[in-house]
Amino acid sequence: MSEFKDKRILITGGSRGIGLGLARFFVESQARVAVCGRKEANLNQAKASLSEEVLAVPAHLGKAEDVERLFETVQKEFGTLDVLVNNMGMNIFTPATVEAEVALWDKIMEGNLRATFLVSRRAFPLMKDRGGVIVNISSVAGLRAAPGMGIYGIAKAGINMLTRVLAKELAPYGIRVNAVAPGMVETDFSRPFWGNADILQELLRGIPLGRIARVEDVVQAVSFLASSQSAYLTGEILALSGGSEA
Repeated sequence: MSEFKDKRILITGGSRGIGLGLARFFVESQARVAVCGRKEANLNQAKASLSEEVLAVPAHLGKAEDVERLFETVQKEFGTLDVLVNNMGMNIFTPATVEAEVALWDKIMEGNLRATFLVSRRAFPLMKDRGGVIVNISSVAGLRAAPGMGIYGIAKAGINMLTRVLAKELAPYGIRVNAVAPGMVETDFSRPFWGNADILQELLRGIPLGRIARVEDVVQAVSFLASSQSAYLTGEILALSGGSEA
């Protein structure tokens, strides 16, 4: 029997890619699963592919009022929360950081760091009396600088520090907080890169294991951090990089 059976789990950005893969894993593990995302059509499609019992809630997680509505729904349906996976994020290739528009900076920060903060902050009251687990999806871009990904990398570096800070602050409540920092993952979002043979070959030169990450690699890492197998881990950033320097 899966240890996640009947656990209440919220996955942000759960309608596609990594989030959908995570939702499928936890549904198959007999957990009670909630997913959220900005586009209701994508959420409905995800729910249809997973289970009618999945709770699907549209929400713009950079907006505090949407986050409040999300958690009101989760609390009404689940009562409490055992695992939160902060998977929601967005990336836009950017010019040199000093040349970027302030609006672009704000948009990337909102979709990554601010959203992770708002959701984690609101999850705390549902976990503080019985413990829980928070797993943040970061990126190797938050561990090393990369051309065209400066602001995104800064936002993810902020998520890494938020992970460490929350781990210390929430440990007395029995809440563990860790992060997974993958490199490029084979999703539809990144298809323009790994789908181009020349770009893919260039990427693979820096990856000792000789391939980019797959969704299931991230799912396995998250499931480990969410499970009792990692009961003594908190405040860690797990680089899922195939051996490339991070």
